[in-house]
Amino acid sequence: MQYTSKYRSPLGEILLAADEKGLTGAWFAGQKYFALYLDKEHKDKETQILKNAKKWLDIYFIGKEPNFKLPLHFTGTAFQNEVWEILCSIPYGHTMTYGDIANILARRRNLDRMSAQAVGGAVGKNNISIIVPCHRVIGANGSLTGYAGGIDKKIALLKIENVDCI
Repeated sequence: MQYTSKYRSPLGEILLAADEKGLTGAWFAGQKYFALYLDKEHKDKETQILKNAKKWLDIYFIGKEPNFKLPLHFTGTAFQNEVWEILCSIPYGHTMTYGDIANILARRRNLDRMSAQAVGGAVGKNNISIIVPCHRVIGANGSLTGYAGGIDKKIALLKIENVDCI
């Protein structure tokens, strides 16, 4: 069973979702792929995981790096889950390119190369926005390509982290 709760951020309302294992979703209202992996049957209930997610977001939105990790429960495909795990390794205030992520995946699989476009597809369907920091992924030339929540939100999130590329 998934549980949901709403969070009012400076960038708009965020729907949070969690199950017994961890956080399963964090979507800006109206974003692309909104609630893509949310169970049709879910319940609005303030669980401890959701309370902790709100605390994490409160710290983040005042411009500080949260000093604790939330339990996450990825519900995508095996490939998406692997990409999302890599996203979690991007340090606060830093960025990584789609190509960088593709290279990490290629090395893990002993391949010469991996598709940056496939990585982009998985990054775009990240259903735990901000906490799984897909906003830290940029184009090869430093461009701020795509963000399911909107490029304006991506820019705002990178500004919160004082990222130099903006």
